[in-house]
Parts: sequence; structure tokens; C-alpha cells
Amino acid sequence: MLGILAAVGASTLYSLGIALQAMDAKQAPHEEHLRLALAWGLVRRARWLLGTGLSILGFPLQVVALMLAPLVVVQPALATGLLILMLLAERMLGEHAGRYEHIAMFAIVVGVIGAGLTAPSRSTTHSEELTITLVLVGLGVASLLPYMLRALGRSNAVVTMIGAGLAFGWSGVATKLASDDLSSHHLVPAAAWALSTAAASGVGVLSEMSALQSRPAIQVAPVVFVTQTLIPVVLAPLLLGENFSATPLGGVPLVLSLGLLIAGAAALARSPLLLALMAPEAVSDASGSARSPSEASQETIRSSPATEDGDPSSSTTSTSPARISR
Repeated sequence: MLGILAAVGASTLYSLGIALQAMDAKQAPHEEHLRLALAWGLVRRARWLLGTGLSILGFPLQVVALMLAPLVVVQPALATGLLILMLLAERMLGEHAGRYEHIAMFAIVVGVIGAGLTAPSRSTTHSEELTITLVLVGLGVASLLPYMLRALGRSNAVVTMIGAGLAFGWSGVATKLASDDLSSHHLVPAAAWALSTAAASGVGVLSEMSALQSRPAIQVAPVVFVTQTLIPVVLAPLLLGENFSATPLGGVPLVLSLGLLIAGAAALARSPLLLALMAPEAVSDASGSARSPSEASQETIRSSPATEDGDPSSSTTSTSPARISR
């Protein structure tokens, strides 16, 4: 339970950080897509730096969480930060969540509780170093695919989103390895894994910010979250000794809890309330009159350019389920 609480704290800081970062990323020139110039421009913005600072503060809490609980619980539990963002959005925007958001929030809470009750014991047993190295190298190369395509003069929004999720997933596994070395008092390997985590997170942030330039958050957030959550969960039993078969009923309740949690988080990430929170420039029109979050969300979707090769206009590919449920 203490591990889950630490994960909730880390997730809150991460979610607040990405919300602040997304506000500035959408205003950056599209010519800087997947380029270091994008990062250079963002680091000179106070709001983006504040968001980055919050994310950095969340890392020690995630390490503590992984020293107390297994990765298959901590990584999905990072979704709880979305609940904090939803409460913040309600308070700042003066609107209440609808049935769609309540169902998604309920799924996250039930999923976290179920995963906490049925998860395997925390393990510090790892696969062979060669196996871990090969898997992480493959994962790292896959996360760099958007940049390889960019070098060839090509760009694809879906690849960029998935690349961001893969980089963050790599970071999650590396954070687990850092926490294990730290708990074993192997400080040098722990520091090395922490530095690699920072590098992977940097790639993930640049990819995610680039994806937000060409696609609305209603499309980007769920893809990135699901990818970055599933990768560590899938790799945990293969590389990190967290065996699902050792849990109640052969791991079925755990898998169902994780599925419910991830589905709820992916659905909540599409909420117009959250989108409006991350795009405050769309909440008021030119006359200064207030607009509802769903209107702001639709405006964000319509205003996102369809600049990726082979990608249709985002205004014709996104419909907020929250609007349908209301």
C-alpha cells in the first residue's frame, strides 16, 4: 500500500507536469517537429520548465514506489494522476465531470485496488544481463524510429506517438532496475540506470511534444499512456522475475484488474475536461466569453493541422466520447 501511495504521488507530479508542458508544445512552430530545436525553444519557456521540474520531482517517488511494490502494480498505478487532473479541471473550469468520466475514474480506482490485492511479490531477481541488454537495445531502437523516418524525409503521427510510449516504457523498466540496485546498495549501477532513465524520458518527451503539434491530445494521450504502461507490464515477468502465475487463480484477476485500469485511464485521457485544462488558450474566445470544455476540445481538434504523411485531418478522425455520453 505504501508503494501504491508513492506511485500516486509520483503520478500526480507527472500528470501536472505533462499538462503544463502540453500547453507550450502546441504553440511551438511545426517546423521544429522531432528536432532538438523544439526542445531548445521549450526550455526557454517558464511554464514548460515548471512542468519539467514537477516531472523530475516525481522520479524519486517512483523509485521509492518500486522499492516497496512490484513493477506490475507501480507502472499502471501511475494512471491515478489523471484523477488529480480531473479534479483540478473541474475546479478551474467550473464544470462537473459527466457519466463517461465517472465510469473511467471508477475503472481506474477498481483496477488499482485489484492489482494491489492480486499482484506478485516484489522481486529483485532478473534475467541474464545479456537478455536484458538485448531487449532494452531493441526497445530503444524502436523508440527512435520516428527520428529515423524524419532523417529519410518521412513522418508519421502514429509512429511518433508509439515511439514516445516506447521511450517512456524503457524509462519505466530502467527505473525498476535502478530501484533494485539502490535497495542492494549498488550505487554506481543505480546511478547509471537513473541517467539512462533521464535520457529515455528526454526522447519520450520530445516525441510526445512533437506528436501534440500534429495531432490533438485526445488522440496522443491514450496511445502514449497505453504503450508506456503495457511495455513494462509485459516485460516484468520476462525480465524482472514478477511471475503472474504465482498470483491468485493463475494471474487471471491480476490481468483483469490491469486491463480495467488501463482501459479506464485511456478513456479518461480523452475527456474534454482534461483537454481543456491542457489547452487553456481555447477555453475563451476572442471576445473573452467562456466556452465549455467540450467546445474547447472540439476547437483543439479542428485546429490541429494534418501535416503527417498519409494522415487524414484530425477534425474528421476524432469525436469525444464524453460529448456522446452527455
